Amino acid sequence: MKDKHHRKDKDAEERNGNGHGAEAAKMKNAPYVEELDRLHVELVKLQRWVVAKGLKVCIVFEGRDGAGKGGAIKAITDRVSPRVFRVVALPAPTEREKSQMYLQRYLVHLPAAGEVVIFDRSWYNRAGVERVMGFTDEAHVREFLTAVPMVEAAIVKSGILLLKYWLEVSEPEQARRLKRRAEDGRKIWKLTPMDLKSFNRWYDYSRARDEMFAATDNAIAPWFVVRSDDKRRARLNIIRHILEHVPYEDLPREKIKFPKRQKAEGYVEPKYPYKYVEERY
Repeated sequence: MKDKHHRKDKDAEERNGNGHGAEAAKMKNAPYVEELDRLHVELVKLQRWVVAKGLKVCIVFEGRDGAGKGGAIKAITDRVSPRVFRVVALPAPTEREKSQMYLQRYLVHLPAAGEVVIFDRSWYNRAGVERVMGFTDEAHVREFLTAVPMVEAAIVKSGILLLKYWLEVSEPEQARRLKRRAEDGRKIWKLTPMDLKSFNRWYDYSRARDEMFAATDNAIAPWFVVRSDDKRRARLNIIRHILEHVPYEDLPREKIKFPKRQKAEGYVEPKYPYKYVEERY
């Protein structure tokens, strides 16, 4: 009887879209777009509040390759100003940056007043990909894991609201996504040599994640885990969570009144040989 009830509970969870691998329960596009439009309106309100009040918000996205970080960031930034919502996706460090203190090149990108900075991967590269792929040694990893809680405490104490999200994708779903990238001409650029090298290191990444959480998940700068097998649900849940954790109000707006168009006053379009783009569609 216990196994039967357990199976029923699992089936219900998958129907609700709460279980990994729940392919049939994935959110349809129409309700997703409808809710995303509503949340975008709220993000614009949050943006106006951040600028008006000089808030400093830092959002960190981490997770395995193919977990959906890029899509989540695009969903957040699609309808807001890139001058307020600034995305930081740093390339591999230069030789000069390799000689710096490890966190140095990340700290310069932290938000000033009136900014929301989103890190598409962050200083946690050291605890993840660098560690798993052998780009750094264990001594540097231990040093990093010891230092980060103190650095993040200083970041929060400086007045920055820090949100850290780990997107958790299941092993079968990650494999499907990475293989689809290889077959889709629109996504092939996402499949990097590093993705291929790390493809068979699932449990190495799991161990690295577990140690990272144990060392850096705390009351001052907690990790928030987002189940991301269903990308649409994950994006909506992340945006909702941000809206709930960044305090904001809907600022009053003056009624918009457009002025009258000026009169031509004799202006005539010139007979200039414009080079128009060929209209094939």
